[in-house]
Amino acid sequence: MNTAKHRRRPLQLLAGAIVSALIMAGCAPQNDAEPALEPPEAPQQLMPVSAEDIESTEGVPLAELADPDWVVDVATEHAIPHRAMAAYAGAALRMAETHPECKIGWNTLAGVGGVETAHASHGGSGLDAHGVAQPAIYGPVLDGTTEGTMAVEDTDEGDLDGDDEWERAVGPMQFLPETWERYAQDGNLDGENDPQQIDDAVLTAAEYLCHNTKDLTADEQWVAAITTYNQSMAYARNVAATATSFEPEEDASAAEPQAAIQ
Repeated sequence: MNTAKHRRRPLQLLAGAIVSALIMAGCAPQNDAEPALEPPEAPQQLMPVSAEDIESTEGVPLAELADPDWVVDVATEHAIPHRAMAAYAGAALRMAETHPECKIGWNTLAGVGGVETAHASHGGSGLDAHGVAQPAIYGPVLDGTTEGTMAVEDTDEGDLDGDDEWERAVGPMQFLPETWERYAQDGNLDGENDPQQIDDAVLTAAEYLCHNTKDLTADEQWVAAITTYNQSMAYARNVAATATSFEPEEDASAAEPQAAIQ
């Protein structure tokens, strides 16, 4: 975990865990001159099929938690890289066991990952065999000069984002360094917390979203969680649309998420 010294600022200034500083996502405060957008309905929270012979997610790397055939089939259907899909599915299964009240589905995580970095493919990046983004993914420098971004001074002495003056969002799920330090998880159980590693990044996003909500199947709770991730209703609507696009057309079993591992 990053051990850089904190320089405390109001959490709101950090836009929760993530600033979508990438131009494709944006993080501008809502413009009062623009019509107010209606909040979206919460997408169905879809649960993956768990791998056989796993009685508990504890001590199992995230990428091994979901049934591998299911991962390939769903990833192929929705054009999601298989390695990213395994992380989304594994995180949903882990959270179903550790935070069952949250009811987070793999599709909400994939919605965030799709909007933030196109599942770790933004800027020509991709996930290597270890699930690490190569080349590493960084958002623009948050010095306030780019339209739609805020100015956020450095908190990690450039340790995670390579900039010792201003912050940059990092990794497939676009975390600010200070928030990464606070919520970082080791999804692949390699003893390190790496925001560029897809399992670590997705599990950290799940932990953050569930930390900020009681039940992601409720419309208001889902919107509240996503807008702490990024303070933009347009962003929430974009994530909702992406997450909803992964829903099966006719599958009654997906309507109510259940913990797949007892």
